[in-house]
Amino acid sequence: MQKEFYSNGKLLLSGEYAILDGALGLAIPTKYGQSLKVSSNSSKTLQWTSLDENNQVWFRGEFDLEHFAPLSTSNQEVCKTLSGLLLQARIQNPDFLLNQQGIQVETKLDFPRAWGLGTSSTLINNLAQWAQVDAYQLLWNAFGGSGYDIACAQNDTPITYQLKDGVPCVENVQFTPAFRDSLYFIYLNQKQSSKQAIANYRAQKFDKADLIKQISSITQKMISVSSLGEFENLMEKHEELLSKILGISTVKSQIFPDYPGAIKSLGAWGGDFVMATSEKNPEIYFQKKGFHTVIPISEMLLNNPHVN
Repeated sequence: MQKEFYSNGKLLLSGEYAILDGALGLAIPTKYGQSLKVSSNSSKTLQWTSLDENNQVWFRGEFDLEHFAPLSTSNQEVCKTLSGLLLQARIQNPDFLLNQQGIQVETKLDFPRAWGLGTSSTLINNLAQWAQVDAYQLLWNAFGGSGYDIACAQNDTPITYQLKDGVPCVENVQFTPAFRDSLYFIYLNQKQSSKQAIANYRAQKFDKADLIKQISSITQKMISVSSLGEFENLMEKHEELLSKILGISTVKSQIFPDYPGAIKSLGAWGGDFVMATSEKNPEIYFQKKGFHTVIPISEMLLNNPHVN
């Protein structure tokens, strides 16, 4: 038996935090993702190896096949998480990995783990494909979250994502604005904890229905606006809305107050990537500030042809 699965990474361009409560978000699957290869052996155990983007091993673990109990590992925390995911997959599909002589798994990332492009969501979607279970349910049982990252893992074009009565509603959308080449993604050199960020959001008191309405409206306009100026206004409006609710200054006012274009946080505020606008490559500006990962949208976005 030999099987291989692949899932796309993700970036949420609009709707962070509010997407948890039913706001419409715009998300893009990335060219970066993760693969999972499965083969049979005679080890009588499940042997797991995880490789990073440089083919270096960042995790090893061995589990028994009956209860997925860890037998040996290079990282206790990762091992515990993985054991839990395998058990959840077994709960959803009781036949998963029953009566096997031995299994070898190798996962391989296309991107640095610290980038926050979906190390967990790509793994969960690959595992769900392998175990033939529902990836959203696997995510929610293990970690929680909105599920937009699972939708990105499963789609090859930009999407809108919305939870309606707890059910994921995913639509493929055209996101090919004329100003597309003026959009850049900058890594802020620190990975944020999604769980912590969500807990902070949940602790705030605000008019949820009003936020959902405003963020959903911004998302719809982001897809359809024709000028860079309009798009920048929407980015700034989105930032101001969440800044008030979270009680946190915007990333632009905190780190990049002298930047001439617009800057918007993506996902968990204060880490991972931000989206910036610039009619010429802004690499020099960000490098002077100490941020060396500057990726134009053409190099980040999966399968989005340039439309003139």
